[in-house]
Amino acid sequence: MSALPSELGPSELGPSEPGPGEPGPSDPGSDGSGLRGSLPNGSGADRAGPGEREWLASVRVDPAAAPSWLVPLLRVAGTATTDELSRHDIAPPATGARRAAVLVLFGETTEHGPDLLLQERAGGLRDHAGQVSFPGGGREPTDDGPVDTALREAAEETGLDPAGVVPLALLPELFIPPSGFRVTPVLAHWRDPVAVAPVDPAETATVVRVPVAELADPGHRFLVRHPSGWVGPAFEVAGMVVWGFTGGLVDSLLRMGGWERPWSGGPTRDLDRAWVDARQRSRSAR
Repeated sequence: MSALPSELGPSELGPSEPGPGEPGPSDPGSDGSGLRGSLPNGSGADRAGPGEREWLASVRVDPAAAPSWLVPLLRVAGTATTDELSRHDIAPPATGARRAAVLVLFGETTEHGPDLLLQERAGGLRDHAGQVSFPGGGREPTDDGPVDTALREAAEETGLDPAGVVPLALLPELFIPPSGFRVTPVLAHWRDPVAVAPVDPAETATVVRVPVAELADPGHRFLVRHPSGWVGPAFEVAGMVVWGFTGGLVDSLLRMGGWERPWSGGPTRDLDRAWVDARQRSRSAR
């Protein structure tokens, strides 16, 4: 399984040191279409070689199967552009960029309504330790398109059953400069949820369904400052800090889906301090 790196902005971002007993959240690595299933705007298929075009065109989505509460998001997603999803709309190189996909999986419960599946990578990893991401990773030779990549990686990381997931649409492909990945987010509905947990605790620390209402709560939102000076949207939920590529995509999804609530756009917190505070508040709440 291949880890998917996070979008931090400038490619020269470097890591900062984690606090004692904490993961390294500042690591610049890893931590997501139209209603008829057409390729999304900015997909990059026009710049890809024949094999890459075939992979991007191997789309198995069913937008008509979306529950009513996801229809507004799908309508907007069908016309979304890369600059609407990323603060750093940097064109990928003509060659050398790796293909990847993430599963942006929306479920729903009677207790808290719509939710998103997120995971935190294990703190002991050499790369990307402690970062929060959507399930996903790099393309494998046997993958028949981004949907296959996203579902395979999600099953390997969280133990979900792909048969219970309905892929609905693709978002535009996004380029992540620090890693060189070209990432296709696959929007999906969790029609038949199952219990999920880290399949390999050495790689994944936590798998959690985060209510959309918590992500949209202005009290859980802030701007995070990386030691390099990069600033972007972030969320404190479930004892985790969601930032980077994942935080930027969640920020866009809330806006496109009509879930965003008015907030001031602040405060701005240093990344390492935000992680320490999130851990402390989570322990105090137990």
